[in-house]
Amino acid sequence: MAEKAKKRDERQEEKDEQEVEQEAAPKKGLPINIIIIGILAVCLVGGGLFVWKSGLLSKFTGKDGAKTEEAEDSEETEGAAGELGSIYELETFIVNLSGDSGNHYLKVKVSLEMNNAELNLEIEKRLPQFRDSILTLLSSKTMDDVKTLEGKAQIRAEIITMLNQYLKTGKITNVYFGDFIVQ
Repeated sequence: MAEKAKKRDERQEEKDEQEVEQEAAPKKGLPINIIIIGILAVCLVGGGLFVWKSGLLSKFTGKDGAKTEEAEDSEETEGAAGELGSIYELETFIVNLSGDSGNHYLKVKVSLEMNNAELNLEIEKRLPQFRDSILTLLSSKTMDDVKTLEGKAQIRAEIITMLNQYLKTGKITNVYFGDFIVQ
């Protein structure tokens, strides 16, 4: 019986060793799987960022593929180096804002970017029209219209559209505000 007990103990030890080996085997493979999954995740995130930043996604989805006339005009004026066009600085405009019975006013320094330098002469001739149009536009705005970033962008777009209707030899491509003070 002692031999049977020894054999059982030996078998039990062999089973225990096999169980320990089986438990240890997956532990060795686990870090390799994690490393592979980590590398794949980094590659996917990096590839996604590359596609997003480079604009390749818009080529496949068709979004932003069609350029607007304004975007094409601005590309023509900026050129390959991204240079600014000629700048014409207007004087400072001070207007009462609409609403609130004239309790608020706006002070704005306006500069116009043009797509060609010859436009300076035409702007000089049309300066009274420009001043009147800008003053009328600004005084029609309320405090809520001018205090947000979207409101300033809207004013900028309205000035460009309004002034370009007077011009024949070129276009105003952008409007810059040197001062924009609301009180």
